[in-house]
Amino acid sequence: MVSIRAFLFLSALLTINVMGQDPPTLYQYYTEGGISSGLETLTTRQFTLNGKPITLYSGSIHYYRVVPEYWRDRLKRMRSAGLNAIETYVPWNLHEPEIGTFDFGDGGNDFSPLLNITQFLKIAQEEDLFVILRPGPYICTEWDFGGLPSWLLRYPGIKVRTSDPIFTGHVKQFFDQLLAQVVDYQFTRGGSIIAVQIENEYGSFGAANVQTSYLEFIRDTYVEDGISELLFTCDSAVSSGTTGALPGYLMMANFNNNPAEQFDKLLELQPDKPLMSMEFWVGWFDHWWSNHDTGLNTDRLTTNLGIIFSYNASVNFYMFHGGTTFGFLNGANSKGSFPFYEADTSSYDYDAPLSEAGDYTTKFDIIKDMVAQDNQVSTLIPNPPPINAKTAYPTVAITEYLSFEQIIQQIPADLITQIETVTNMEALEINRGSGQSYGLIVYRKQIDIPPNAELQITGRIRDVAMVLVDGVQKTKRPEGDILSETFGYWTQENPNFTIIDPPAGTNTLDIVVENWARVNFGSPSDFEQKKGLFEGPVSVDGQVLSNLMAIPLEFKSKWVKNLTGWQPVEGAGQLQGPLMVRAKFQIQGTPTDTFLDMSAWSKGCIFVNGFNIGRFFLQGPQVTSYIPAPLLKQGENEIIVFEHYIPSTQIVFTAVPNLGRKKITN
Repeated sequence: MVSIRAFLFLSALLTINVMGQDPPTLYQYYTEGGISSGLETLTTRQFTLNGKPITLYSGSIHYYRVVPEYWRDRLKRMRSAGLNAIETYVPWNLHEPEIGTFDFGDGGNDFSPLLNITQFLKIAQEEDLFVILRPGPYICTEWDFGGLPSWLLRYPGIKVRTSDPIFTGHVKQFFDQLLAQVVDYQFTRGGSIIAVQIENEYGSFGAANVQTSYLEFIRDTYVEDGISELLFTCDSAVSSGTTGALPGYLMMANFNNNPAEQFDKLLELQPDKPLMSMEFWVGWFDHWWSNHDTGLNTDRLTTNLGIIFSYNASVNFYMFHGGTTFGFLNGANSKGSFPFYEADTSSYDYDAPLSEAGDYTTKFDIIKDMVAQDNQVSTLIPNPPPINAKTAYPTVAITEYLSFEQIIQQIPADLITQIETVTNMEALEINRGSGQSYGLIVYRKQIDIPPNAELQITGRIRDVAMVLVDGVQKTKRPEGDILSETFGYWTQENPNFTIIDPPAGTNTLDIVVENWARVNFGSPSDFEQKKGLFEGPVSVDGQVLSNLMAIPLEFKSKWVKNLTGWQPVEGAGQLQGPLMVRAKFQIQGTPTDTFLDMSAWSKGCIFVNGFNIGRFFLQGPQVTSYIPAPLLKQGENEIIVFEHYIPSTQIVFTAVPNLGRKKITN
């Protein structure tokens, strides 16, 4: 007996051979004769698109993790692997950076150029790819607060990811704006979107916390705003079952191993529906202070993908291209044991089939070959484009710097607030009532500090702190495994710090706290993600500090570009952080991709021509920071580094990425 897929494949081949022509494109094949229906599950265990059987070979790519000049480049590579679809999340926290202020590419914010989602959808269609859209509002994805805006934390007692009216009210406002952008890009309206996800891995929120009414609210909002394509949910089928699902809607499974167990469970839960892994984790992500993790090795990838295809299942490879988590937008995980919290690296390479810089890997070759063998629909597949050039530009010297006090003096006065006691950054009355989302916060107090005074912080530091007296760094550069024994980290409760030999007289005491990342996954308690100092008072030798000054260090691009007062490094002696340093260099001809080797630096972030490319940390595992060519320009370029401790004297480029030691898991 010939299966539907085999019959379809043989018929298509016969037609092509008889007519002596190239195969049709995806859109030609699935829209021939007009569009009468979208992606459907009417046929037992078989998706159909516009009435024709389809197996989805999809790959995850996040438009906000790739500079827009490279969107087409990456999508071409994905199509050349034989994929017929891509998947992307939508980051609410970027699209609504302040309450009621929406940005879809024209907001004039740091990441506005990465947010033109309609342009991304157009390019996907032009590159012959369908789109699976996952709007959230929660997206996980190793992204700060799982994509939720930090200003939600300004509402006392808010319950995110529930039917809490404050939360759903803001979700409704955002979805109304977002869906108006994408509604006309649905497949049944001639666009690329074939499916839309309801929430995200909601079962992992915990059975006691899941509210079907919340999922129904999202579903109803989609429908009210014109979404008519296939709706679905995703979770681990084995661990969550129907928890997190919405009755009557397709469930998909997320996993890296044990695909047979996951699919058997899905068949038990929905025997008349097609199977799909919405997240087949082909790699993994990294945490600072850990080893580099590559996730599935190639043998396991081959085995598990073979099992997926043996179930006649569709698949979305997560990630197919990870890209970079630019700026301060990396997420984190909470742990039940020491060190309790782990922040993610800026590189989101993920050991994916396409590397952070878009290069082909062995995993790409494996997937390309196996998809070609499994796919029974013959459409036009382009050849893989050549890899992009990489250049190790000549090393350049650091020539200028700004001291910490010079940095503070250039913070706009309307951002500096007086506070009675320490408070979290999100509560500051700045940014049009939206608080501070990212960066560092300085708690400043003028005080006479006695010799060997004891600074005491109530509760925990969220997340990393430095102590300065009269602009001089008193805390130590992180060396070795110091999390359990050194002041300045979240691991200690009610930490103390001895201020040795402060200058006589009235001193300027600065406690500088870095938000290293908000947790992006877990149960309700994991979404209590205020940052800074807020769990109780701060005291010096028992004297509680009050009437402090709160100074936000947000490092927004416009501010960084307009900094003045740079001093020459020559003759300045050994520089000590925190400070900012600057180097300039020339590029002759067309710029290419490159990487910065940050192995000689300590901790901080990097700005390339004003754009924040992410964080660095001497404890790794990430050593290099990726600079896509579009961030560079012919002629003079500028690199600024904010360094917490001791800066290097030079900027070193390399053409080869180094993400650290590999920890292979099976």
